[in-house]
Amino acid sequence: MAAYFFATPVDIEIKLEGEDLRKQVEMKPEKEKERGISCPVYYDGDTVQGQVVIRVRDGKKLQHDGINVQFIGSIELFYDRGHHHEFLSLSQELAAPGEMRQAQTYEFSFKNVEKQYESYQGINVKLRYFIRVTISRRIADVTKERDIWVHSYRMPPDSNNSIKMEVGIEDCLHIEFEYNKSKYHLKDVIVGKIYFLLVRIKIKHMELSIIRRETTGAPPNQYNESETITKFEIMDGSPVRGETVPIRLFLGGFELTPTFRDVNKKFSTRYYLNLVLIDEENRRYFKQQEITIFRIPEN
Repeated sequence: MAAYFFATPVDIEIKLEGEDLRKQVEMKPEKEKERGISCPVYYDGDTVQGQVVIRVRDGKKLQHDGINVQFIGSIELFYDRGHHHEFLSLSQELAAPGEMRQAQTYEFSFKNVEKQYESYQGINVKLRYFIRVTISRRIADVTKERDIWVHSYRMPPDSNNSIKMEVGIEDCLHIEFEYNKSKYHLKDVIVGKIYFLLVRIKIKHMELSIIRRETTGAPPNQYNESETITKFEIMDGSPVRGETVPIRLFLGGFELTPTFRDVNKKFSTRYYLNLVLIDEENRRYFKQQEITIFRIPEN
């Protein structure tokens, strides 16, 4: 009976104005069997507004100590569960203390909100923005949350030099590789070339991979996680001296985020191009190069 006594006596629905007209992003569920949540995309400076509909169940009356709505930006570090680092918190009162006997609709509006960081869902960290409605009650508060997704355009500096590097093993192998740029937007194409200047080992194949490295926390509680986003075989078989192998890798088909550096002093996400050569004895030779990824407005 106790469980029934404390059952939530109301349903809360949060409607966002114009959400059907916005691009949607699928937010991955916390647990495997749960469904993903579709979130409307907002940008820095966008107004976040809508309606809160509260329905009383079974014709009962609801006594409450006030109703408010918040717009919150928080960073959750998975090794520090229970501690949410809020970098944004705005609040509006929807109703003063009183009682409710029938469904009520309340308007809310957070105008031109600065959203300085982009939403992110990684291995050890989640940066989220959400609307939270709280009905304050003497027994237990009733809350409901609704996530939105934030994209931001942070253009890199104008300089965008090509990358030129050498890989060498004395008297065995000497190659040069070149990528056309060091900074790429999310739908860009990596174009490059590999020159074989000296080849005295039997190379079986060569691949290029994109690696995302997520760093969370600060020493001594710092965690690094690397994941391979894609592997792309660029050569099969042994090259000869003087051979040139072209590279062309389209980024648009992969789940990439922009590069994030020291977000709110909590986490970073960096990307690397990893060139790997494997010889016939399965020895691996590799060279890693950091690249910057950024978001540009979509047409």
